[in-house]
Order: sequence, then structure tokens, then C-alpha cells
Amino acid sequence: MVAPWPATVSGITRGRGVGDSVAQDGTANRELLLTVIHTPPDEGPGGDTCLARYHRAMRIVIIGGGPGGYEAALVAAELGADVTVVSDEGPGGACVLWDCVPSKTLLSSAQAFSTLETAPALGVHFQGVPRRSVPAYEVDLPTVMERVRDLAHAQSDDIRKRLLAEGAGFVLGTGRIADPHTVEVTDGGQVVERLDCDAILIATGSDPRRLATAPTDGEVILSSQDVYDLKEVPERLVVVGAGATGAEYATAFLRFGSQVTFVVSRDRVLPAEDEDAALVIEEVFRRRGLETVKRARAVRVERAGDGGVVHLEDGRTVEGTHVLLTIGQVPQTGGLGLDEVGVRLNDRGGVVVDGVSRTSVPNIYAAGDVTGKLMLASVAAMQGRIAMWHLLGQAVSPLRWDAVAATIFTDPQIATVGLSEQRAAKADIPVLVEKLPLSSNSRAKMASLRDGFVKLLARPGSGTIVGGAVVAGYASDLIAPVSTACFNRLTASQLSQAFQIYPSFAGSIQECARLLAGRVQGDYRY
Repeated sequence: MVAPWPATVSGITRGRGVGDSVAQDGTANRELLLTVIHTPPDEGPGGDTCLARYHRAMRIVIIGGGPGGYEAALVAAELGADVTVVSDEGPGGACVLWDCVPSKTLLSSAQAFSTLETAPALGVHFQGVPRRSVPAYEVDLPTVMERVRDLAHAQSDDIRKRLLAEGAGFVLGTGRIADPHTVEVTDGGQVVERLDCDAILIATGSDPRRLATAPTDGEVILSSQDVYDLKEVPERLVVVGAGATGAEYATAFLRFGSQVTFVVSRDRVLPAEDEDAALVIEEVFRRRGLETVKRARAVRVERAGDGGVVHLEDGRTVEGTHVLLTIGQVPQTGGLGLDEVGVRLNDRGGVVVDGVSRTSVPNIYAAGDVTGKLMLASVAAMQGRIAMWHLLGQAVSPLRWDAVAATIFTDPQIATVGLSEQRAAKADIPVLVEKLPLSSNSRAKMASLRDGFVKLLARPGSGTIVGGAVVAGYASDLIAPVSTACFNRLTASQLSQAFQIYPSFAGSIQECARLLAGRVQGDYRY
């Protein structure tokens, strides 16, 4: 039995040396320990380094190659650990190969059609069509999907090269925790390798939620991963699910020419997002021809001939040539051996972790979607980094859930950070809110953009920024200064005094902060 790291003997905390023998009670070999303690200082440079001759790098195995896994591996390798990533997919995991990178690449192609549509208003004339008219266009979906796949694999390969360059190992296979210090790697159900380790990070991500009453077939009834096998644009696409994933695919296929119907169980799309932001997207969808079926809960989906039928709880049906299910994600915990080693799960199937990503087993950590918290690549990466910083003795603070930034890549995008108005009201947290329409921004006028706004939330009295929302074409980038302010607890006054470029979209953040700072101060002036 291998003792948990670190082994503490006589008040000295140290990693196990290559030649250490460790008793079952976790005490190191006394003869070796005494040798280390009594080695004269002049026998090693600096004296203290004598102990280092018996150290070896901490051995860490990371199960899962997505953002939570590979970002953790980079941190661990930088800090001198012997780290190995085990993944049944390529580096980058499902995020890079099937989810975030492919979907945003798809949306980049859709964005090109938005550029075409705004070009005439900017003075661009297309030959053969009336002035200020948009030419007819069509999407070459096989070329789009080829580009999606090529870019995903290129990104995965870049991650692989970086991992290897930093000294991390990568093993392709399925990882399973045999005991708290051993990970078995299987291929085709057969154990091909056993990796001994001092600590384990679980970063296996999540899978698309599936319903027994809505089986996917990869042709007509689709999961989000099936989309990339389409050979032609769906004529009539029914999207089931009102969240971020559904909204992003609806955005893309609307631009590609599909007739899109959104089936949502609430009274609006994106019910978990800032209400003002969701209403902007809903209005944009309406103008572009999307039909929304609200307060409609899908209970069954079936294939009917060459199309699909969505059966609703109230007896109605919605038909389309294709049905896309975007009904959420579930933590990927099956087959990991978690029950056997005592890793506790919550009632949603996610691994329970504390603020520094520790599970109920002291030397086993978890990061990302597998924890069932906020299923965002950025959150996974931060949980993974924090786990390694904590494990390897670095100064680290628990993850700040009140300062997480997120983006939905619709057109325009929705980016948020910290508190929303709705969450503040629900938690009875007093906030001051300032909102500035994007249409007042000079750069937005130059680009002929009118949809969107900047919104900031601050605490009364102190003026501390506690949240914000940006709806704009590049909101994912524009949210950065608000995220920095929220994380560092800057005030509206401080944010307003930071320089911004003129003209720029970011100028609206500065102006909104200035207006908010004025409201915080009221009649009082310094």
C-alpha cells in the first residue's frame, strides 16, 4: 500500500524519494530519514539541498484532456510535477473536438453572411444587383463542416504540442481510478497500462443529455455532436431547448437559410440570462424569421418518414425536416470507479468539490463539467489551475463564483459577469443599475449596428462593481474590463477613469461607468 502524499515524519513534510520505502502507517523508512537529517551541510550545496537528493517530482494523473485537464497539466508541469493526461479523445477533449471550438467556428461562417447583409449600407455595391441590395447567396455546408473539423483538429494538435513541450505526458485511452494512487488505462475494455500517482484530477467533462423518449439517429433527430455530420442545410429545423447551445445553433442555421422553430418551455428564450439581453436576442430572432413556440414542454420526439415530429405536453406537435436536441449536459462520471474509492457525487450526478477543487478523497481533485457546477470552458480551466496550485503548495484563493464571466455567441453576442438584476433581486441584494444602448456608440454607428447595450451593476454607497452585461457583436471581448472590475472589486468611479480608445465599442463601458458613478455619488461631489 502506498502512503498518501505527502508523508509527514518528525515534523518534516516531504515527497517520497525514488528509493524510499513506506510503511503501511505512512511513516518513511527511519534509516533513510536519519541519513537525510544528519547529512553534514558541507556535503551538499547550501545544506538544505541535501534533502532534495531524495525528492522526486510529484506524480499526477489527470483523467480528461479538455480545458480543465490540459490547463491543469500545464500548471503542474510548470511547477515541476510529473504529470500525465489520460483521455479517450484527443487533447482538448470534447470542448475542442465537438463543442466550443466547432460551434464557434460554425458561427464564424454564419457571421460572414451578417457582414454581407450590412455591406450595402456601408457603401459596398455588388455587381449585377440593384444598389443597396444584398446579393443572393447560399452556404456550402460540406466546406463549412470540413473547415470546422480541420480547425478543431488543428487546435487539438496545438494543445498536444504545448503539453509535450512543457514536459507533460499524454496517453490515449480510457482512465479509471483503481485506487487513490493508481489509474488504469483501458483500450477496448482491456487494461493496457497502470499509472502510479500521488494525486489524481478528474476532468472528464460532460455528455449531451439524452431522453429515452427522444432517441437520436444522427440523420433527422440530432444531438449537438451530430450537427457536424450534416451534408446539407436543414430546410426546416426544430430546436428543442431554450438555453445557450440551442440559441447558438439557431443563430447559425438561420443565417444558413434554414426555417428555424425554437421550442422553449418558458415564456422567453434564454430564461437563465439577463432579461434585457434575452429580449434583444428574441427580437433579432423574430426579425430574421425564427418562430418561437413558448411554454411548450417536449415529451417525445420521433422520426416520421423523412422528417421529425416533436410532441408537446399539451398535445400539440411541431414538425420539421430535422430536430436538434439541446436539452443540457450531464456530468461524465460513469466507469471512473468513483464509488469504489469514496468520491462523493451530488444529486445531479456531479462530483462534489470544495473551493479549491478537492473531492471527498483528499488526494483526488475534480474540475470542469464533471463537477456539475457552471459548465463553461473558462470555469473548467480555472478549477483545474486552482487544483494544481493548491496541490503543489502555491498561494491560492478559492474560485470566485461571484465573478465568473460567460458569453453566448449569438448575433449579437451576450456576455455577462457577476450578478444580474434578476439574481440580485432574488437574493435581496441592493444594487444600482445603469444601462447604455449600443446605438449611442460612435463605432456602432460607423458599423451600422443598432442592437445591444452595456449594463453595469454596483453596490449603493461604495459603488463597487458587482456585475454587468454586454450585448454587442464582440461582447465576448468587451466584457473583459467589466470582468476585471468585478473580480478586483473596483468601483464605478475607478472603471470610468481608466483610459479607453476613442472611437471604440469599449468607450460605452467607460461612459456607462461614469453615469453609474454619478448615481452612486448622488448630490455629493469630492
